[in-house]
Amino acid sequence: MKWNSFEKKKDFVVCVDSDGCAMDTMNIKHIRCFGPCMIKEWHLEKWQNAILESWNRVNLYTVTRGINRFKGLAIALKEVNEKYTHIEGIKEFSDWAEKADELSNNSIEKKITENEIFAKALSWSIAVNKEIEALPEDDIKPFEGVKEALLEIHKHCDVVVVSSANPEAVKAEWKRFGLLDSVDLLCTQDMGSKAYCIGRVADKGYDKKKIIMCGDAVGDLDAANSNGVLFYPICVNHEEASWADFVPNVLPKFLDGSYDGAYQEKVKKDFLDNLR
Repeated sequence: MKWNSFEKKKDFVVCVDSDGCAMDTMNIKHIRCFGPCMIKEWHLEKWQNAILESWNRVNLYTVTRGINRFKGLAIALKEVNEKYTHIEGIKEFSDWAEKADELSNNSIEKKITENEIFAKALSWSIAVNKEIEALPEDDIKPFEGVKEALLEIHKHCDVVVVSSANPEAVKAEWKRFGLLDSVDLLCTQDMGSKAYCIGRVADKGYDKKKIIMCGDAVGDLDAANSNGVLFYPICVNHEEASWADFVPNVLPKFLDGSYDGAYQEKVKKDFLDNLR
């Protein structure tokens, strides 16, 4: 389903990130796919232990958790260039990752004739997708309680997935576990940034105080703030507890209008403290 076929059905809408929020896929994808594919593409085996440790710290455990893959790559390659070995084209790539309106395989493909680094970044991204597709299905699953929470949420709210991951992976993962039955719209990497997608959802006629973004990264919080909508965190290493709290405690407050204010500010603070 795309924008032109999505219509507001209920007064409230819950936007949900996928990797690391609904799906327990964040760690495995970064540890087994993203970092190792970068090592291979740029032949960084000599320094791989330190580089992979830094990759995981940046992308999983600090305030930069969940950033777009190309932004994460730019940060990593800049550090490699400064500490280990020269990376040709790093300035051009970093500038693109910082300023481009869209960060995806489709958008970077248009840049490959400008500098070799763009072709290598595309090759890396394609390799990452292939490695993710090859991950054992038993290792890719939603966090405990997600399916039950979404079923209850969908009784009262429209549900929109808002993810920066590639569309094929998100659709396959959510379909495999029957989660799409509780979803009205799937927004992924190809449809624009999370902030853009939330904005397009709001344009369908929702009161912004009746929109909440559930996410596990500061980028999700920023996307919510930039649109003036509410935010609920799924905290890293406490994901199941975060989901267990949503239906009995957060959903009623969201529906009666009391979530905004002191309650939301406390959960935001706890979320940021957990990432320091």
